[in-house]
Amino acid sequence: MAGSSFGRILRVTTWGESHGTALGAVLDGFPAGVRLSPDMIQVYLDRRKPGRTKIATQRSEGDLVEILSGVFEGKTTGTPISMMIRNTSQHSSDYDALRNCYRPGHADYTYDKKYGFRDHRGGGRASARETAARVAAGAAAACFLREMGIEICAYTKSIGPVSVDMAAFDASLIQTTPTCMPDAEADKAAMAYLEKCIQERDSAGGVVECRITGLPAGLGDPVFNKLDALLAQAVMSVGAVKAVEIGAGTEAGRMRGSQNNDPFTAGENGIEKRTNHAGGILGGISDGSPVVLRAHIKPTPSIFREQETVDRDGRPILLTIQGRHDPVIVPRAVVVVECMCALTVMDALLVNMTAQSQNIIRFYKQLY
Repeated sequence: MAGSSFGRILRVTTWGESHGTALGAVLDGFPAGVRLSPDMIQVYLDRRKPGRTKIATQRSEGDLVEILSGVFEGKTTGTPISMMIRNTSQHSSDYDALRNCYRPGHADYTYDKKYGFRDHRGGGRASARETAARVAAGAAAACFLREMGIEICAYTKSIGPVSVDMAAFDASLIQTTPTCMPDAEADKAAMAYLEKCIQERDSAGGVVECRITGLPAGLGDPVFNKLDALLAQAVMSVGAVKAVEIGAGTEAGRMRGSQNNDPFTAGENGIEKRTNHAGGILGGISDGSPVVLRAHIKPTPSIFREQETVDRDGRPILLTIQGRHDPVIVPRAVVVVECMCALTVMDALLVNMTAQSQNIIRFYKQLY
């Protein structure tokens, strides 16, 4: 199976299935000497794990990370960091009825067509559970970025028709509200909307917004490896994400140039922009302003209503899905988006080390 690795210098490969023995990640190209421990990674995994709230699947996984290699005496060694998360709460029998039919909104049909075979237990590699491995790897990257003064903060911007009032933004609520909304009133309204979805045996989608601050200007490569293109690829690779916006995003298509352009000005810390419609990226290269990204996430496809589908032979059947499923994916996706952005930014920093000859000369002159 190709396509399980991401990155250029910092390269992450995830492995494992939803109902297998375990899943995990191998992070290669990570510099030596960075302080890292299982506890530092566990903080991020705990934000994603199931069973924490009434709007998350009640699959009861501890999601405890084990670092198998690449860390010695609390610091990274420069060798591949291998991490494992054991599956402990699989109910594979819940999926027996799905062995020979295709769930609407899932990857069952496409996996079957590509491989001629699929793991029907929870979707295998197509399951959202695969994102636990991404979070473990991204948490390591986020720890490194924090040492450089780079912070990545993601939160739920909207669920269904309910949106956050940015004037009421309170970052302390992101990890305390069940919706991960930084607005207490919006959280209450979203919970009421989700309760209605649950009663109607339906699900909801929403938007995760991510802000990256402290990023220097000059990251990202022109043409194919633009920073916004790499971030979009990273976030779009998360299974439920259907669209990614940078800065003004789709609103830019309704603006005039005089509205969309960000005027430059001389600030206390050098050249700055008065506005940030570009979302911190110009020409595919970071401009020193906060990078602003939004991920649009589809409603959970596993709903408890009767749905029309077909079996492997194309015969029509009616399907009612069983098991434990989130009525909304968005709150648990917040930390996943954050971690994918962390991996992308750290990789871009490492790549950028060789952008100017003077950086290479300065580095090696210090050594010799």
